[in-house]
Amino acid sequence: MAGPDLPSERPTDEVPSPTDRLWLELSDEGDQPDTVHRFDLTWLTSSYRCIFGAGCPGIDASVPDAGCCVHGAYFSEPDDEARVAQAVARLDPSTWANHDHPEHGAGAEWAEADEDGDRRTARVAGACVFHNPRDFAGGYGCALHALALAEDVPPLSTKPDVCWQLPLRRTYDTVERPDGSQYLQVTVTEYTRGGWGGGGADFDWYCSSSPSAHVAPEPVWLSLRDELVELVGEDVYERLAVHCEQLRPARGRRRLLPLTVHPATAAAASATGGARLTRPGSASD
Repeated sequence: MAGPDLPSERPTDEVPSPTDRLWLELSDEGDQPDTVHRFDLTWLTSSYRCIFGAGCPGIDASVPDAGCCVHGAYFSEPDDEARVAQAVARLDPSTWANHDHPEHGAGAEWAEADEDGDRRTARVAGACVFHNPRDFAGGYGCALHALALAEDVPPLSTKPDVCWQLPLRRTYDTVERPDGSQYLQVTVTEYTRGGWGGGGADFDWYCSSSPSAHVAPEPVWLSLRDELVELVGEDVYERLAVHCEQLRPARGRRRLLPLTVHPATAAAASATGGARLTRPGSASD
């Protein structure tokens, strides 16, 4: 889990979050016919990767080694906390620096309620209770993540939902059709600074908008396959993958999906000898 030393200066290369995004909607062909999955292809085809331990300066300059594990992880529901509790029971002093902490170790209050009563992981020394510091003999980083790697299981099976989902963001909206019927819209997109509400603007640095974190050899839809399958299901993911594959860079340019161009527009362009329906590739391709 250990990584190289942090850079002496914090990156200042963040770019504004894109407002122009390419979206794909897929109806659920399984047992949820009134559900539509909406995907942010601009994000899913980007080259983002988590750089924790590999140059990540953290969201809080006062605790840079903690990365984004500063405020404690909020549980999405009781089942989320219960699943993490099962993982905590499998940790020991050799894998978790705070295992024997008198207030927040195993068997103690490693989870707590904030001032509004919302449940989250406790914090020790300005970071999540499961954060192992760099000098910990058992390895630097998240104890729950390390446990998953040691057990050869996906980290999403041991970590809080918010931790394994980042930087993906899933939201739910009820959409009404013109005829008065409704469907559930499930959106999967980038977890931008704005996704954190007003507090996001206070981060000293944020990864998803920084080119220093867009260095993955493969796009997000491949590197976060397990997470996406958990969010939308295997069948929907496989259909998504087909469309993402069509957006692979081609000779420095990114082809548009046929679904993103109105058939009448495509026909008109063909009839008038218009330019190919493409758009320039980006630095993250």
